Amino acid sequence: MGKTTIGVVGTGLMGVGIATQSALHGHRTIVHDVDPSRLASVASKAEAVLDELIDAGRIDQAAKRAALARIETHAQLDVMASAQFVIEAIPEVLELKHRLYAALTGLLADDAILASNTSGFPPDQLVAPLRAKERFLIAHFWNPPHMIPLVEVVPGTATAPDVTQQTVALMSAIGMEPVVLAKAIPGFVGNRLQFAVLREALNIVRSGAATPDVVDRVMKASLGRRWGIVGPLEGADMGGLDTFLDISTHLMPELAKDEDVLELLRQQVEAGRVGVRSGAGFYEWDDAHLAQVKEGRKRVISRG
Repeated sequence: MGKTTIGVVGTGLMGVGIATQSALHGHRTIVHDVDPSRLASVASKAEAVLDELIDAGRIDQAAKRAALARIETHAQLDVMASAQFVIEAIPEVLELKHRLYAALTGLLADDAILASNTSGFPPDQLVAPLRAKERFLIAHFWNPPHMIPLVEVVPGTATAPDVTQQTVALMSAIGMEPVVLAKAIPGFVGNRLQFAVLREALNIVRSGAATPDVVDRVMKASLGRRWGIVGPLEGADMGGLDTFLDISTHLMPELAKDEDVLELLRQQVEAGRVGVRSGAGFYEWDDAHLAQVKEGRKRVISRG
């Protein structure tokens, strides 16, 4: 497909990550934010993403320079009138999103597509302020986009089929791996799987059967590797559905099914241990631990 002018509203990690991915694949990319200081940080954030790709051997300096040259920052929202595809990546506050959409509905070209990067709101709840409801859907990227290629494309009940098709084609063109959901469900697919695993991980730690370090090592040395090759349903087919049924019959009743495990998270948060941001969570996040994770990211990015 031809090159598209892509607009990104929002300059957090996701907004800049999406913009950088778009520019890296040859598209003019216009970025807007109401906060001048955040807008001024776009170039350095994009450069950091591109430097990580260079360090992993994925791109060279020429590709970096070309990508940076394709990213434009604008303080005025009306620049989005020149975009054929606009991705909203602002905070997960419904009122803020509705206010933005109300402003965009009079600006966007008749053939433009508006997509939200939300992971929490269904499309039919978001679309209310828009006149062209048939040209809206969700395109949920995962952080960071240059390392995790999934985009969950979630059309609303009013979304035109060709809008979904165009979105899938564009996501593929910028190096992502789009999947289309047949209907919107809370958390979509990826987050539901992520939090199902997290609930059981918390349950195991709460039971005293294993430490957080052991749980994470088990995941990284087994399922983390396997799921990069075959998904859970492919794995069940390969292992034999009769075998999985037998195991499930006695194991599933033992798995966590409640929200009591959230108390482990609540205790950490109330103690000010919120993770990397505070320097501690389930782990102490010193320079050595951060370097270990950075090296792991490099290995994943280098595989492409």
